Amino acid sequence: MSKELKIGLFGFGTVGRGLFELLRDVPTANVNIKKICVRDITRDRGITADFTDSPDDIFNDPEINFIVELIDDADASFDIVSQALTKKLPVVTGNKKMLAHKLPKLIELQKKYGTTLLYDASACGSIPVIRNLEEYYDNDLLISVKGILNGSSNFILSKIFNENMSHGDALRLASDEGFLESNPSLDLDGWDSLFKLVIIGVHAFGVYVDPDKVFNYGITNMNDDDIRFSREKDRRIKLVAHVEKLADNRLVMCVIPQLISKNKYIYSVEDEFNGVVIKGLFYDKQFMFGRGAGARPTSSAVLSDITASLYDYKYEYKKLNHSSSLPQFSDDISFRLYVRYNGPVDLGLLHFDEIYESYSSKGYNYIVSRVSLKSLHSAREALNARKVFLAAYPAD
Repeated sequence: MSKELKIGLFGFGTVGRGLFELLRDVPTANVNIKKICVRDITRDRGITADFTDSPDDIFNDPEINFIVELIDDADASFDIVSQALTKKLPVVTGNKKMLAHKLPKLIELQKKYGTTLLYDASACGSIPVIRNLEEYYDNDLLISVKGILNGSSNFILSKIFNENMSHGDALRLASDEGFLESNPSLDLDGWDSLFKLVIIGVHAFGVYVDPDKVFNYGITNMNDDDIRFSREKDRRIKLVAHVEKLADNRLVMCVIPQLISKNKYIYSVEDEFNGVVIKGLFYDKQFMFGRGAGARPTSSAVLSDITASLYDYKYEYKKLNHSSSLPQFSDDISFRLYVRYNGPVDLGLLHFDEIYESYSSKGYNYIVSRVSLKSLHSAREALNARKVFLAAYPAD
């Protein structure tokens, strides 16, 4: 292979360092990191490499022909990626927040300048879900994509349910293992899963939905009462992302904790692993499973994107071209929900279509009812502020 990639790397955090060490320990032919741009060039990182704190040192280097962007600042990430595309430098990014907010613009830049942008590593760690949606599920048979998209929160939940670890101890262990984002709220409150779900929605159904329109709720408010309820019902709490095309061509999306029964594939997805269930009209369900957090799994996915570029691979966004038949986003849907609340004020924030079960005591109150997604979305901030815990509670 005659093509050689000389990489300008932006960011040297958990994944950036992981990529550097991966290429050092398992050399890949024709792929080399030439220069690394970091925020603080004075910091001793314990390695020998060409560091800079100026993006121009990378963009003006005539030998650099490929950009890898692995920083956690979404605005700076967009500046780097868009500059790379306009300079016709192929680029790989792992910044799912930036992608979720800027993907339509980035698709336009790719078309305008004929430059490749790859980001499979942004969606599910080591699981190549985007590439599979692009290539294998590139037709109208797809019904839904559902699963655990955040390995960090899943690691915490696994330690709580399997090892009886406290929420705080599990959180500290996840941080020590390098699984959490620099802002843990991105993992715990469902934002990370939401951003990934928006990206997946584009490749699964050809529909971009602004993240602000999609309901997400996390596990920050979960307490021992919720864990006990789940165990009494012989279920586990998982943070689940879900996008589905309904029979009337509506598209629904949400991220919410869910009380998962043993007969579901993702019930047994543990630790920092992700699990994605893809459902279609005639092939029913297919399950993809792999590590979703940590330096090595994510940097391996980044490397896969890099090496794909050696073969001129690019996303074709095939379903975006089916503009006349694309499903329309809607939050006009209701489902069964477990709500653990503190008092009557909390109940007044929601409209309950049907009540199945309720319990009230001095220290623990809950209700199981049917609630609309639209109602949840409008009350999200107030519910979160009052420490209310929510979990979808399917019948099976």
